[in-house]
Amino acid sequence: MLNCDTLIQNTLVLDGSGTAPERADVALRDGLICEVGPALKCRAAETIDARGQALAPGFIDVHTHDDIAVIRTPEMLPKLSQGVTTVIVGNCGISAAPVTLRGEPPDPMNLLGNAGDFRYPTFATYTAAIRDAGPAVNVAALAGHTALRNNHMDRLDRSATVGEVAAMRGQLEEALNAGALGLSTGLAYYNANAATTEEVVELARPLAAAGAVYATHMRAETARILDAMHEAFEIGRLNHVPVVVSHLKCAGVDNWGRSEEVLRALEAARKMQRAGCDCYPYAAGSSTLDLRQVDERVTIMITWSTPHPEVAGNTLAHIAASWNVSQLEAARRLQPAGAIYHSMAEEDMRRILGHTATMIGSDGLPNDPRPHPRLWGTFPRVLGRYSREEKLFPLPEAIRKMTGLPAQRFGLAGRGFIRKGYAADLVLFDPETIIDTATFSDPIRPAHGIAAVWVNGVLSYTADGVTGDRAGRFLPRGETTWMQ
Repeated sequence: MLNCDTLIQNTLVLDGSGTAPERADVALRDGLICEVGPALKCRAAETIDARGQALAPGFIDVHTHDDIAVIRTPEMLPKLSQGVTTVIVGNCGISAAPVTLRGEPPDPMNLLGNAGDFRYPTFATYTAAIRDAGPAVNVAALAGHTALRNNHMDRLDRSATVGEVAAMRGQLEEALNAGALGLSTGLAYYNANAATTEEVVELARPLAAAGAVYATHMRAETARILDAMHEAFEIGRLNHVPVVVSHLKCAGVDNWGRSEEVLRALEAARKMQRAGCDCYPYAAGSSTLDLRQVDERVTIMITWSTPHPEVAGNTLAHIAASWNVSQLEAARRLQPAGAIYHSMAEEDMRRILGHTATMIGSDGLPNDPRPHPRLWGTFPRVLGRYSREEKLFPLPEAIRKMTGLPAQRFGLAGRGFIRKGYAADLVLFDPETIIDTATFSDPIRPAHGIAAVWVNGVLSYTADGVTGDRAGRFLPRGETTWMQ
């Protein structure tokens, strides 16, 4: 008879591949799945009757800014409570490491924390800090282009010199040797926008030999989005590396309705190279307050402001009216600040979310005092609203977008599937009741319908809350198995 630590009986197993679920038991031992099958005979230290609820691989949040949160708040309740067992950090060109500051962190690195939070001059020191903190979720990380620019350039409003690119490339190679998943860029942001395509191409040279990926918050998500997509795919093509387009969207009122055109461009690229994207299930984004995005046709809510903290939670329109100034002038007075932009069309978001190449990423901002609800609600929202209620895609496909697909694309070996020998990262949930509860007016609320979450075989969360047992670890890059 099989000996195991935990036996989960009577489950509806969604294995992460997108295939139809099957009734089965799942046995766990030493942090791994040791057996999957019907009516397992097992001597178990703990037996759990799932009562027919769904058991899936732990969700992999492919787009986060949890770089510092996993160390500062290792309980990671916003993610654990929605079934996330692995977070990928270092997105949008901003990462906690490798970083050496000469003052305050440049925008948008300030989304991660203040100057005192950036204590990791090498990628290896960051991974050591994760191990010391012992977060409740696993952590995999990209190295950020803007972070590297910060380390080696006196000004960020210009392109890097040949020598500066070489210095950045050296740090990128160190990060890859220490297990980084690849390189991320945030070319839309002011402090990376001056970088030329050639700068990024040359910096990305080490990725192919390492089997790493290129993830990008593209240079534009509005009128020039197709040009930005071409640039992203060209960088990947020239370096022979996979491309992940971060939070693919059609932003700005004048850009609404272009999602079919955008997805055609993605499909064309996918015929020639390895390319995909991630998306969050909301028609609103969140970042620092950018004067270029101020549009009086768009509702913009201020989430924080250094000179005017008292206005957090108010719309820019309300603040401007109370000050008797234009919204653009109000935005100038509020900076530095954070904002939520209701700048997308729901139909465009739904079309991108439903595409076969799309993974799920929250893009949540844990350092924001009034965060976008995606920080707490992304994955249950996909399962409850878009899969169950709106039938945008069937449940197995939703799970594939959150588990097997990202594990294969980012080289998270032994993760993302319910298979014998794989890591026991698991989430038990009720597919009939799972739903997000976080809203724009009340964003810090856990989801309904999550029954239990195991991280590396350790029960870390139940419907009653965190168990206090944290078993997350740093996940170094493994071999990618790119799935188109």
